Amino acid sequence: MSKLKSIESRILQCIQNKFFSRYVSLPDQNKIWTLTVNPEIRNKTPLVMVHGFGGGVGLWIQNLDCLSSSRTLHAFDLLGFGRSSRPTFPGDPEGAEEQFVSSIEQWREEMGISNMILLGHSLGGFLAASYTIKFPQRVKHLILVDPWGFPVLPTDPSEVRSPPTWVKALAAVLSRSNPLAVVRAAGPWGPSLVQRFRPDLKRKFEEFFSDDTILEYIYHCNAQTPSGETAFKTMMQRFGWAKRPMLSRIQLIPKDLPITFIYGAETWIDSSSGEKAKEERPNSYVQTLAVKGASHHVYADQPSIFNEMVEEICDAVD
Repeated sequence: MSKLKSIESRILQCIQNKFFSRYVSLPDQNKIWTLTVNPEIRNKTPLVMVHGFGGGVGLWIQNLDCLSSSRTLHAFDLLGFGRSSRPTFPGDPEGAEEQFVSSIEQWREEMGISNMILLGHSLGGFLAASYTIKFPQRVKHLILVDPWGFPVLPTDPSEVRSPPTWVKALAAVLSRSNPLAVVRAAGPWGPSLVQRFRPDLKRKFEEFFSDDTILEYIYHCNAQTPSGETAFKTMMQRFGWAKRPMLSRIQLIPKDLPITFIYGAETWIDSSSGEKAKEERPNSYVQTLAVKGASHHVYADQPSIFNEMVEEICDAVD
C-alpha cells in the first residue's frame, strides 16, 4: 500500500486546482479513499466520479482540473479497490452489489453531500445506476460512461460483439481465478505484464507521464487482496455481462431523473443499452452520446471531448 500511496501522490501532483485527499471512515469501520478538488465552491451541485473495475482516483487525472473548474469534484476508490478497505463481500450477486451501493451511501452521508451529479465508468456506471435506483433523491443527473453490465446476455452467439484480445485473455483467467490473479502472481514483473496486456494504457496518459507511472499505478491498485475483484466475479455472468442486468431494472429510476450515456464510438461494450434504456423509460430524459476516436476508456482516449460533454451536462444542472 505504501508503494501505491507514493505513485498516486506523483500522479495527483499534476492537479492544478486546490485539492485534498483523505480516508472517509464509514459506520461499519471500512474506509473509502477520497479525493476532493476545488472544495470551496458551495453554489453548485458537486460532481461525484466512480471509477471502473481495477481502477482508482488517479485514472481521472486528465479530467479533474477541467471538471472542477466551476464546481467541487469528488472521486473515490470503490470499496475493495485502490486504497479503500478490502472487506469480504457476500457470495451472492445481489448481496455483493448491495454492499457496494451501501458503502457509497454511507460515504455520501459522512461527506455531508445532500445531492450530486453522479458519474460512473464501466463497473462504476453499473453501481452508479444501482445506487440511483435505491437513492434517487440524492442524484440530480446520472452520467453513465461506457457502463458495464447493462444488457442481457444474448442467446444467439452471433449477436455478441467480439471483444479485444486483452478482454479475451482476462476472460480466460476468470474461469480459473479472480480476474487479476495473474498480475499479482507476477510480483515485480506486474507492471510489465500490464504493459503486455494493455499497451494502449501508457499511450493514453503520455501527455502527463512519459514513463511507466500509470502502469505502476494500475499494478499496485490491483496487487493487494482481491476483495473487489471477488465481488465483481460474483456479480458477472461473463466478463461483459452481469448476472443481474441493469437494463431489466433501469425503469425503476424515477422518470424525472435525467440520464446521459456516453460511449466510445469504438468501444467493445454493447452501446445499444442507451437507446434500450430510453425505450424502458418513455417520457423521460435519456440521452446517448458517442465519442469518436474513443474506445472503452472514453475519459482517457479523448479527454478534451469527454470533459466538454460532461461540463455541458453539469452546467445544465445548475
